[in-house]
Order: sequence, then structure tokens, then C-alpha cells
Amino acid sequence: QVQLVESGGGSVQDGGSTRLSCAASGYTGACMSWFRQAPGKEREGVAAIYTDSGRTYYADSVKGRFTIAQDNAKNIMYLQMNSLKPEDTAMYYCAASPRVKSSNICMNLVAGKGGSPDEYNYWGQGTQVTVSS
Repeated sequence: QVQLVESGGGSVQDGGSTRLSCAASGYTGACMSWFRQAPGKEREGVAAIYTDSGRTYYADSVKGRFTIAQDNAKNIMYLQMNSLKPEDTAMYYCAASPRVKSSNICMNLVAGKGGSPDEYNYWGQGTQVTVSS
């Protein structure tokens, strides 16, 4: 059984930084990602990593500010978030996609270009990030 546990987040000042962690157990797949959802808004795929190749994807809204990384030895995924803005305020969810076997499908799934995340993903419980100006 795949279990994902997020940590990190909290309240941050505009322009500040924080790091989210996602500890995965029972998961040996390559596709992992972060999604977020703000109140009243649709869920958004933020970043993805395909650990077999190291290929990554970032939403345009976070490109250049967020970095996704994976520590394979510890089976922990990170999301380093820099230059945070109030519009980054959201609940952030870690996701693992064991049925995804290619980096193209992994990236497209997170980018909203193919497949249903709810159909493919295991989800963490979420961690809140609040950016205040």
C-alpha cells in the first residue's frame, strides 16, 4: 500500500521561501508530483519528477521559483519554493503514480494534458502554505 506523508509549509512572508517534503512508503514507481488547490480554484499540477530519468516539469506559474527533487535513498520528495507570492497560497498535495510507466505520460498527467490525476494518483493528506504580503 502506498502511503504519502507531507511536511513543511506553514505561513511565509511575500518573497520568502519554504520547503515541502513528501515521505513515500510502499512506492517503487518513478512518477511523483506536487499539486495544489486554493479555495474556490481548480486543482493545479505544480511540478513533477520522473525519477528514472530525472526529467522534471513545472507549471508556468512556478517556473524559475520552485524546484522539485527526489532523495531516492530516503524515498523523500521535496519541493523547494522560493520567491513566494500571495497567489501561491494553497493546500499542497504530494502524489505518486505507480501505473505511469513513461516520463511523457507523467509530465502530461501533471500538466493537465492527458489522463485523470484522481484515476492515476495516490495522494498525501496535504499541507497548507500561506503567503502573506
